[in-house]
Amino acid sequence: MHNRILIADDHSMIRKGIKLLLQTHLGITEVYEVATGSGVMQELREREYSHVILDIILSDCTCLEIIPNIQQLYPELKIMVFSMLNGAVYGEALKQYKIFYYLEKTTKEEDTISFLDEFINHYKPIPNTSSGQTFINPFNQLSPRELEVLHYMLNGYGTKDISSTLNLRMTTVSTLKNRIFDKTMTSNLKELMQLASLYNVN
Repeated sequence: MHNRILIADDHSMIRKGIKLLLQTHLGITEVYEVATGSGVMQELREREYSHVILDIILSDCTCLEIIPNIQQLYPELKIMVFSMLNGAVYGEALKQYKIFYYLEKTTKEEDTISFLDEFINHYKPIPNTSSGQTFINPFNQLSPRELEVLHYMLNGYGTKDISSTLNLRMTTVSTLKNRIFDKTMTSNLKELMQLASLYNVN
């Protein structure tokens, strides 16, 4: 089939910017936009798409909640993730879901165009291992105490609750939480939970 692209992002300016790049630089005329995960699934039911560009965090879900369904129902669909989140962590983690195209939103425009061209016109369903680097699971770097605190963070415990449960000072808990964010290169609980789901950490 010819190229028909679906862009899913909860920021309209991002969607329109990518759409404009696809139309003006790659000559793709059929580009559709949605803001939600439910919108993605509805569009895929109504039209046949060749490619989909997803943000990691959508307004009603994360992309991980719909990617397994997409891959099961539309195995030929090519998926790219375009996000503000750190590519060194998230891009590598997504490879276990057979998603090998990850681009950070801070990428320069000309590099974004080149990446989109590669994704759409020269798609390779294999990981790029040219760097020769082996990626390290960020959660492997946590100490036993940090893993213990992580467990309670992921289960919705606040600093005070963790302090009481583990019999630690609140300042100690805060320090441990900051170390967890630093080591996993996340900046808030939402990002941490998303990363934990990528690595099946609970």
